[in-house]
Amino acid sequence: MSAYKRKPGIVLVSLVCLALVVTACSTPTATPAATEAQPAPTQPAASGPQTLRLATTTSTADTGLLDAILPDFESRYNAQVDVVAVGTGQALELGANGDADVVLVHARSREEAFVDAGDGINRLDVMYNDFVLVGPSTDPAGVKGLPTTKEALPLIAAAKALFVSRGDDSGTHTKEKSLWAAAGITPTAESTWHNSIGQGMGETLLFANEAQGYTLTDRGTWLAQQANLPNLAVMVGGSTIAENQDKALLNPYGVIPVNPAKHPTVNFELATQFSEWITSVETQTMIRDFGQAKFGQSLFNPSSEAWLAANP
Repeated sequence: MSAYKRKPGIVLVSLVCLALVVTACSTPTATPAATEAQPAPTQPAASGPQTLRLATTTSTADTGLLDAILPDFESRYNAQVDVVAVGTGQALELGANGDADVVLVHARSREEAFVDAGDGINRLDVMYNDFVLVGPSTDPAGVKGLPTTKEALPLIAAAKALFVSRGDDSGTHTKEKSLWAAAGITPTAESTWHNSIGQGMGETLLFANEAQGYTLTDRGTWLAQQANLPNLAVMVGGSTIAENQDKALLNPYGVIPVNPAKHPTVNFELATQFSEWITSVETQTMIRDFGQAKFGQSLFNPSSEAWLAANP
């Protein structure tokens, strides 16, 4: 048996030390001082582009104009423009239903009715071109070179030469009906020579080319599509807008934001920015230049208030 005996004082000290060690191990880690470096907060992801719903006519799409100018707007305003290219009647209907934020169309009386109904506000002039009467190079009705459609359309009807109508409630169709009325003629379903096909401008031109028919088209779409229409030629309207003697064939375009008071879901702020952008001198210059290199003439002529002020 060992002669060594643990002294009471030593045992007490040992227990105290052990207690301190246990306490130290079980104490939670202290919160770092405020002066210590903290990790950088996570930055919120950049917001995606806004969406602008643009209801417009087939001519602005078929000519390639929108493809040429819209990237500038999308870049400037972090926007994505969803284009619905239909006839003017359908475009205005989309606006009237609140299914578009802004419309770009070409039927002045219908645009004014759209605003008067409270569906749109602040219509602005954007640009213009003109309409031309095109037809088969063989010209069975003998109308080529006549100065006006008022003289040409009766000859087409008398000859019962095929006339291809868009028949789609578009701005071009609206103009066509007014020209027939001015000529004192009302084509009906019984007018077998008058073929209403319910198609856009590009499709109507292709149909007329294949069927050897006459049709009314805006000059911009005609120039853009002419290479694919070997059987057609301009009958009335000349080779440039300056040569067009028929003032009834002028074709103005307007932009109209949809009214948020009547359609609260529309993106009115972006629609207003679009109107301001497309009527600005800078964008109007792009519109003026579009088509000149390829066709030797503008497909559309700028006409906004800002443009006219800068170019009296």
